[in-house]
Amino acid sequence: MSKEAIEIIKAEHRSLSAVLESADYLIGEIRAKRIKPDFQLLGALLNYIDTFPETLHHPKEDRFLFARLRQRTRAADSLLDELEAQHRSGEMRVRELHLALARFEVEGDGALDSFANTLTAFTELSWRHMTVEEKELIPLAERYLLDIDWEEVAAAFRDNNDPMFGSTRSDHFRQLFRQIVNMTPPPLGLGG
Repeated sequence: MSKEAIEIIKAEHRSLSAVLESADYLIGEIRAKRIKPDFQLLGALLNYIDTFPETLHHPKEDRFLFARLRQRTRAADSLLDELEAQHRSGEMRVRELHLALARFEVEGDGALDSFANTLTAFTELSWRHMTVEEKELIPLAERYLLDIDWEEVAAAFRDNNDPMFGSTRSDHFRQLFRQIVNMTPPPLGLGG
């Protein structure tokens, strides 16, 4: 049972990583003046970050995976404290991204560096966060959680409906992801 839950969590991490990689790529291309800013696309990327990881993925990690691990051992307490603090600050960091993007759209190139730096800080923290979860937290969970815990974690994550994987997909996320893929220029997307 742990295998299914872990696969779903890692797949959701890959999904978020793909969006972060697209945002990173786009901002690099904009800074290099190879493409013009596409504010609709940048907004769609931020909306995905806002709606999927912040409203579905992180709360379920906190409520199911982290809570069960706390019930089974004290060995992960400091790590869980750190990860939960990062989850709590996520909403503020996403709000900062939206504000930096709005400023960039209004002020133009004068606000590009501010948006790019805010985005880079966000993506770097997100990648470090996911790496810690996969390399440190999941091995602890595999060691201490019982089958019944993993069954509950898997059931919770099965319901997320991330557009990148899973048997059921919500229309909202499917449309948002299709928009991102169709608007993102190659090599990461299909847009022109």
